[in-house]
Amino acid sequence: MDSNRQTGNPAEAAEFSPDADRRPWWRVHCRDATNVHRDLDVLVNRDRVVLVGPPGAAAVLSTSGVGELSRALRSAADQARK
Repeated sequence: MDSNRQTGNPAEAAEFSPDADRRPWWRVHCRDATNVHRDLDVLVNRDRVVLVGPPGAAAVLSTSGVGELSRALRSAADQARK
């Protein structure tokens, strides 16, 4: 996570937004292997959690970014169980 980028929800480290279909999703800021700003999206699709990475095969996370991803995945898993 780039510490200069702000997240949208102060209660959660990752951004949280319900989409038009009311499916929750979270956005975790990261960088790709070439150090360009990217995002990882965590979505809930019924009883499944979907992780959508940046174009390419890598997302580089700082230690705080890993914590944000962990919280987003945990929240998404809770939503998927409902």
